[in-house]
Amino acid sequence: MGCDRNCGLIAGAVIGAVLAVFGGILMPVGDMLIEKTIKKEVVLEEGTIAFKNWVKTGTTVYRQFWIFDVQNPDEVAMNSSKIRVKQRGPYTYRVRYLAKENITQDPEDSTVSFVQPNGAIFDPSLSVGTENDTFTVLNLAVAAAPHIYTNSFVQVVLNSLIKKSKSSMFQKRTLRELLWGYKDPFLSLVPYPISTTVGVFYPYNDTVDGVYKVFNGKDNISKVAIIDSYKGKRNLSYWPSYCDMINGTDAASFPPFVEKSRVLRFFSSDICRSIYAVFGSDIDLKGIPVYRFVLPAKAFASPLQNPDNHCFCTEQVISNNCTSYGVLDISKCKEGKPVYISLPHFLHASPDISEPIEGLKPNEEEHRTYLDVEPITGFTLQFAKRLQVNILVKPARKIEALKNLKRNYIVPILWLNETGTIGDEKAEMFRNQVTGKIKLLGLVEMVLLGLGVVMFVAFMISYCACRTKNRK
Repeated sequence: MGCDRNCGLIAGAVIGAVLAVFGGILMPVGDMLIEKTIKKEVVLEEGTIAFKNWVKTGTTVYRQFWIFDVQNPDEVAMNSSKIRVKQRGPYTYRVRYLAKENITQDPEDSTVSFVQPNGAIFDPSLSVGTENDTFTVLNLAVAAAPHIYTNSFVQVVLNSLIKKSKSSMFQKRTLRELLWGYKDPFLSLVPYPISTTVGVFYPYNDTVDGVYKVFNGKDNISKVAIIDSYKGKRNLSYWPSYCDMINGTDAASFPPFVEKSRVLRFFSSDICRSIYAVFGSDIDLKGIPVYRFVLPAKAFASPLQNPDNHCFCTEQVISNNCTSYGVLDISKCKEGKPVYISLPHFLHASPDISEPIEGLKPNEEEHRTYLDVEPITGFTLQFAKRLQVNILVKPARKIEALKNLKRNYIVPILWLNETGTIGDEKAEMFRNQVTGKIKLLGLVEMVLLGLGVVMFVAFMISYCACRTKNRK
């Protein structure tokens, strides 16, 4: 009887040890299975989860606009006063609802090329007004004229056309005109062929962004979605070779197995450059653990603080010998138009940039850009891209509308907030297909390991106790 009992205890201990060993073996095997599955599903080719969501996003993306309505246009034009602005918005459009087109796989270099059609649909239910709301804003054509045409004689001719068209430094425009374009009365009088339509985002609807070419990740998963080249309607050939380097993805996804120490690089055609984000915090997004990566202040720092930005310091006077920070001059890829990009309300900008403007209230929480990335797959499940469009205005003696200015202004026109969040249905599917299975596998591993250890220890204790009792 004692022998039978001892044998039972030994068998139990053996079973416990086997379970513990099996649990220990299952852990690396499970990890390998997870890694293999993820590597398969994030490749950008027909039939994968990544490809399906990459071709047409399952997330509703909105672009909200806030317009800076100028309150004292006459004071500024006559006395070079500080510009007093009042923010009005949001005005909301649905964007990125069109699927990618001209998708072409190249098996030789494991890349896929495509174009992204542009379209914007106004959503009145998410807006404070209509597309016919009117604002007092900078006259885009008048402000740009002396930058594009620097010759004094040409400026005299342009001045006569500005006066004839009754144009001035500021103008009243509807939301639709300001964003998507209007026939400018001054430019319509220019006696040689030029584009007479002006708008902050003109042209946009019925255009495409691209051609983009990205690695599909088939030969090297660490390069999936990394942009290989860029050709398109925005001409980047103006930049020196270093400045037109395009690094990173389109921010919709990143190579899988993202670590907190990784710097996520992505290209934004809105600002004609690659930029980056760094880890900020852990976030729970609809039951899915994600890493929040944020755009750091250093991304908009002066070239003295961030040498990568030397390409965007093109004027020594405006930039105070490249010591000013918080704005990027992108005029080289805007056909010479004096366009400057910043964070909303000049967040993280040097005091000299915002000093001539009254009414700005920069706020880190409201105005920062962030990406919420699921670390195992590298998919971006939520994002907020926030940028401000500004125009540089300088005194111009030959143009009466600008001759009374005594200082340079970087005038804020509007700021935008482009956001997208994974929907409830997609989030549930993601939890079931990705995070749920991983959690279940991890739970099984730990249960087997824990149960095995407990059984082994318990049976060994019982066995020792029984041996001691039998000896007595």
